[in-house]
This record gives sequence, C-alpha cells and structure tokens, in this order.
Amino acid sequence: MASRKKNNLYWPFAPTKVRLNNNTDLLKLIAMITMFCDHAGKMLFPHYPVMRMIGRLAFPIYAYCIAVGCVYTKDPLRYLKRIVLMALICQPIYAVSMAHTTAAMYSISFAEHPVRAAINFYVQSWHHPSIFVALAFGIILIWALRNRQIILFIGVALLCWKIKAGLDYGWKGLVLMLLFYCFCDRPILAVLASGAFMAWWGLQGTQYSLFGIRFQLQMYMILSLIPIAIPMQRRMKLNKWVFYAFYPGHLALIYVLDHFVFH
Repeated sequence: MASRKKNNLYWPFAPTKVRLNNNTDLLKLIAMITMFCDHAGKMLFPHYPVMRMIGRLAFPIYAYCIAVGCVYTKDPLRYLKRIVLMALICQPIYAVSMAHTTAAMYSISFAEHPVRAAINFYVQSWHHPSIFVALAFGIILIWALRNRQIILFIGVALLCWKIKAGLDYGWKGLVLMLLFYCFCDRPILAVLASGAFMAWWGLQGTQYSLFGIRFQLQMYMILSLIPIAIPMQRRMKLNKWVFYAFYPGHLALIYVLDHFVFH
C-alpha cells in the first residue's frame, strides 16, 4: 500500500512529452555540421573565428537531443551503452586529431614494445576525454532523476563535480542537459531557463565585446535555441549509425587534412 501511494505521488522530473522541436534527426544533422565547423576552425582555419562561433551551436543541440532521447527511450541502459562504446572507440583519434596528445602517450617505443606502447597510448589519451564522456554522465544523471534515484543522482553529481576539469564543457554542460530535460514539456520555461543559463555562461569571459558588454565564445550557444525551440513540421529520417560514424570519420578527415594537406 505504501509503495502504491509513493508511486502515485507527483514527480515533476519525469516528462513524457517534448513540446519543443521533436525533429531530432534534423537537429543532429545541424549539430554534425556545426561541430565539423568548430573542429575545422580550431585545427585548420584558426584565422577564421566565425567557424568557432558557428561551432558553439553543436553542444547545446547534442545536449538537447540527449534530453529528448531520455524522455522517449524505453531502454536507457542500451542508450547509455552506445554512448560509452563510442567514447571507448573514439578517444584515441579524438586526442590525436584535436591536438590533445602528451609526451606520456609516446613514452614507450612502438618499435620496441608495440603492444605495451599501444596500451599506454590508449590509456594516456584519456587525460582529455571526448564529449561522449560528458554525454554519458548526462544520461546517468537524467535517468537517476527520472526514476527518483536521488542517492545515485547525488553521488554521480558529486563525482562529476570532482572530475569536472576532465569533462568537456565541465559541470555546466551537465546542467544544460538537465535543464533541457526538466523543462522539455514547457517550451517557454525551457527557452528562458536554458537561455539564461547560456547567457550567464557566456558572460564568464571577456574575449568578445558587443554594445559595451564583454563575453566569451560560449555566448554564441544561445543561437542554438532557434532550431531547438521552433517545431519542424517536416520529419527527417537519419540512421542513428550515421551520427555515430560521422564523429570518428570527421576527426580522421581533420587529422589527414591537418597533417598532409594544410601542414
């Protein structure tokens, strides 16, 4: 009886509908294009800062898609497994293509000890994890919140706070995922809450200036709310493996262009 009563209690952190843009395949395509612009701008065209500005749209869109996925998925564990698998596969190429290599990665000679060197290279590449690690933690936090696993939620949140320096976009990226999830069925509140958070985030630096207001590159994240908030009537179907294949594929392309074409 007590269990039934508990289950009937209102829990505001378990939305069943998304009243923002449900066309996540189109959003993922936008995220892929803007992510490529961001990474290419960093590695190939650093003299074109507009590419990094465009690239700021990628992460919020991915964060939103994670939130939507957590609302509709019937198997969060399977969803999490795919993200973790991508993190494990893509980490070395991410470290190499985005210039996150260190001397420790090459401390063992590949010529003399190829197996040990490969293992060391892989392990040491994790000093700067890819975005998939942050996305995986976001899924865990959302799942724990949705299922009232408060102790798990607090434990994972504390862990993320402790390792925030090693997470792409730090703790702020996780908060953005949670905001999109919690308010996805309340469009106006979702835009206001996520927009205010991204604006605050952008004001944490002084790299750019507009109308006397100084801000950092992350301020351009706010532009991502345009495709996120506007419902798209025409549905687009994108095979999920296209997204997963694109990530290592675009990193490999950037590496080849950086070392053999633009070098």
